[in-house]
Amino acid sequence: MKKTVNFDSRYSLVIAFSLWFLTFSFVLRFVFLFWHFDEASWRFLDLIKTIFIGSFFDFGVVSFILFPSILYITILPNKLIGSFLDKCIVYFFSFLTLFILVFTFLAEITFWEEFKNRFNFIAVDYLIYTYEVLSNIQESYNIYLLVSIVIAITVFFFWLFKKKSIYENVFKNKVNLKTRLTSLSISLFIVFLFLKFIPNSMAEWSSNRYNSEISKAGIYSFFAAFRNNQMKYERFYTTVDNEKAFGMIKKNLSDDKTTFSSDKLSIHRTINDTATNNEVKKNVIFIMVESLSASFMEKNGNTEKITPFLDSLVTKSIFFDNLYATGTRTVRGMEAITLSIPPTPGQSIVKRPENHNLFTIATVFKSKNYTTNFFYGGDGYFDNMNSFFGGNGFDIYDRGRGSILNDDIKTKRYNIDDNEVTFENAWGICDENLYDKVITIADKQYKDNKLFFNFVMTTSNHRPYTYPENKIDIPSGTGRSGAVKYTDYALKQLFEKAKTKEWYKNTIFVIIADHCASSAGKNEIDIANYHIPAFIINSSEIESQIIGKQCSQIDLFPTLFSIFNWKYESNLFGKNVFDPSFEERALLGTYRKLTLMKNDKAMILSDQKKQTFNKWDKKTNNLSTIPMDKTFLEETIAWYQTADYLFTHKLLK
Repeated sequence: MKKTVNFDSRYSLVIAFSLWFLTFSFVLRFVFLFWHFDEASWRFLDLIKTIFIGSFFDFGVVSFILFPSILYITILPNKLIGSFLDKCIVYFFSFLTLFILVFTFLAEITFWEEFKNRFNFIAVDYLIYTYEVLSNIQESYNIYLLVSIVIAITVFFFWLFKKKSIYENVFKNKVNLKTRLTSLSISLFIVFLFLKFIPNSMAEWSSNRYNSEISKAGIYSFFAAFRNNQMKYERFYTTVDNEKAFGMIKKNLSDDKTTFSSDKLSIHRTINDTATNNEVKKNVIFIMVESLSASFMEKNGNTEKITPFLDSLVTKSIFFDNLYATGTRTVRGMEAITLSIPPTPGQSIVKRPENHNLFTIATVFKSKNYTTNFFYGGDGYFDNMNSFFGGNGFDIYDRGRGSILNDDIKTKRYNIDDNEVTFENAWGICDENLYDKVITIADKQYKDNKLFFNFVMTTSNHRPYTYPENKIDIPSGTGRSGAVKYTDYALKQLFEKAKTKEWYKNTIFVIIADHCASSAGKNEIDIANYHIPAFIINSSEIESQIIGKQCSQIDLFPTLFSIFNWKYESNLFGKNVFDPSFEERALLGTYRKLTLMKNDKAMILSDQKKQTFNKWDKKTNNLSTIPMDKTFLEETIAWYQTADYLFTHKLLK
């Protein structure tokens, strides 16, 4: 006699799918827990809550997945049950659903390996930029093996369902009207309940970020991020009166060289860093290095010797030893540098609508008669970079695959040709090729007697960590350490070539990371993973030194403008770190968490109008909650509220 499940109805497949999905999700949750055995909380109550809350969200996910099946059962007449049409539909969609879910489970594991998070807004972005992502997956993993595993698991469970007579039950049992309507009503109620009343943030119950993330369901998190990729500050975060907020920020930005333009809700001002009109005009090559954590450098305790060139620059430059990135994505670093603005919740401004013709550092450079250019080794369509930089006054040099600039963009776009490329992977050409292009254009600009500001975004220090062979002593594609060492090697080559050029003596080089190689930890904001290095090199206006002041990416160019003794109009939130009135602080966040840090104190604003005040132990990287400080809280709110207000009210134009 054939074995059957302990139910015998048209809904057999729905129940079997539910049990299969919940079991797989349960196992995956423990995989993640053991993955971070030493960092996740294993206290009994924490473990129970992690599993219970996770199972609750899994139940919600499976309810969404199976709703179409229940609707199909409801509307299909009894006379068609078991028909050829019925069998084709049921077999096809059950196999397809199994395949997609198995693929999703494996995708969650690879995503967790990279970001230590359930699916979030990054996964949403990756769904948009399919070429880069699929190429990256193909170059990083054995794609044929992965697909084979997915197919094998899918076929196995499809076969198992047949062996257990589940499909036989589905095709032989009729359904009365009462059962149909009852099942549909219950299903509708559960779907409505989760849609309306169960936000993804309900899973964020623990002070240990790993437990909160493991409590989530990947698919649920993905669609929550898809719905909330842009967040209105006043709706989700604690606010203060706008006049009070702007008053606090103006006070912070005030010094004896600053004159504000008005008393209105604005930070527009004139900054006069020279009393003698002795302004310095030097070319600037600015290099934003992909994923360059401060922890890679020997100065910060790294013993791998993977940044020998950058280590050598520490005492030969203005080196920022205590500087923090504003975010965890490349577009956040670009936003912080170009706009000198705290990270607003949701998407980076680089990716938002209405982000053209803003006041940026290019505005300042153009006021001094510089040409402004953006160089990227990949296709600048990715992450909306070409639109943002092109729409804010930069000419574009990228490795485009046919993408064009928007019609309203007045700047030009130039392609990096095949004959200029010796190595390329999913994300773009190798750093050496990119720097060669920068030098070629700098030669032309110098010949044309043009001052230039060249913004360069690298790609080599990114998974799949591949680069030209025989350049360094670590084989290509073997891991992050090799990519970092090649990145350092390419920078050294850039300087060796640049030093042979006539324009070198009149050129400042600025190097900074876009963000750290990893940003996730057990705390809701993992502060150590925002610490990045920054250098100002080849400046004769000020002596080489190590700056120990705590500061932010947004302070880098206001500091450079001060070194140049410039008088300029400003709508920037950053400040010159050399100014005696500079108050040490860093602004950092995720797309939902917004933080103001001063020394070892960190105020974290969360959506749902929540906030926590913490003390940071730098040695252990732990955050511990301390009593609320109202003044500190209001200042934190002021930074983010004013930044959001200026952008949403189009006052950064």
